[in-house]
Formats: sequence, C-alpha cells, structure tokens
Amino acid sequence: MERPTPEKPPEETREGGRKKILARIRKNPKAMTALAVLALVSVSAAGAYWLITGARIYVEKAEITTPIISLAPATPGVIDKFYVKEGERVHKGQPLAKIGQETLRAKTSGVIISTTNKPGQTAGPQTPIITMMDPKEMRLVGRVEEDKGLSDIRPGQKVIFTIDAYGSAEYYATVETISPSARQSDIVFSISDKREEREFEVKATLDASAHQELRNGMSAKMWVYT
Repeated sequence: MERPTPEKPPEETREGGRKKILARIRKNPKAMTALAVLALVSVSAAGAYWLITGARIYVEKAEITTPIISLAPATPGVIDKFYVKEGERVHKGQPLAKIGQETLRAKTSGVIISTTNKPGQTAGPQTPIITMMDPKEMRLVGRVEEDKGLSDIRPGQKVIFTIDAYGSAEYYATVETISPSARQSDIVFSISDKREEREFEVKATLDASAHQELRNGMSAKMWVYT
C-alpha cells in the first residue's frame, strides 16, 4: 500500500502563495506601477489622517505680518516722477522714482504698498516717499499664552490656518521660530486666580506666492500640530 503524501502546513501553503503572487507582480510592469501608486496613496492618506487626528494646539490670536521697507532719496531734491504705482510688483534694482539727479531703485524684489508726496515736492533722506514689502518675508504670527501648549510647540511642526476675511478656507504653514521672550505689551490674567500670563509669538513660514490674496495685517486663527 502506498503511503499518502503528507499535507503541507497552512503556514507553508500561505507563504508559497505569497511568493507566487510577488513573482507574478515583478514580471508585470503595470502591476508594479499600480503597487507603487497604491503605496503613495497609502502614505498620503496616513499623512491626512495624522493631520486630522493628531494632537493640535489652537491659537485664536494670529495675523499675517510682513516687514515694511521704506525708501527715501540719499540727498534732498525735488521729486521729478514716479515710475511705479501702488500694488505693482518690482524686481531688485528696478527704478522707482526720480528725485533731482538721483534715481531711487528697489533694494529687493517685492510689491509697492504706497507712494507718498507728489512730483514737484521736495523730499530728503528723512522723508520716505515709497513703501514696499517682500512677499518672501511674509509670516504667520500667533500669540500663544504660556500655559496653553507653548511648551509643546517646536520648529518644523505643521500648521493649518484660516483668514477671517476668507471664512473657512484653509492654508498651510510650518513653524519657524518661537520667541525667546514674552510680548512686553500684553499681559493676560487668569480668570481663576488673577495670576498674570505672558504671551509668546510663534512665527510660521508660508508660501505667499501661491496665495497672493493674503495681505499684511490680516487676522487669522491657527492650529499647530504637535
């Protein structure tokens, strides 16, 4: 009588099946591409899930800020003409105005905020006649009370923020710095014991070029994902 061939354990059967499937996938370029896409989708989904469910710190008082650049002639003179107007984008070195024999040029690329005085008036080193800003220096700045999660905020953390003027539209930023000292102008008192609480500024970078609707001084709300 022939002895029956022993059956393979379930674990070996499953392992053999996996190897056959992987071998078929490796031989099929389309299957490999589909697998790669599936992996990318899974990673993206995991990132989105983290943003939704991860721990976050809500900052109610925030705003968009951009350093203002004021330009004035090096020597006194009569304003001859302006070559730019409010809202115009300019590049570094571009002529902005003619004052006497001097041509006032942009010190950096940016956007003209305003032009003051008029042709025919006199301007000097102490009389800025053009103000502008550099969108690359635009930042989101939030004011965080010291007992409201400040110790959990770190550079590099992701930020989602909304602008009061644009309702629920969401924007993204990344924590850049946390101020080493408290704001001197603001003191917040705890309701329970009247103990004063200090506020610290959390500054985040954002892509202003992708959102030209953002303006200096706009009020915002932000969520920092820790």
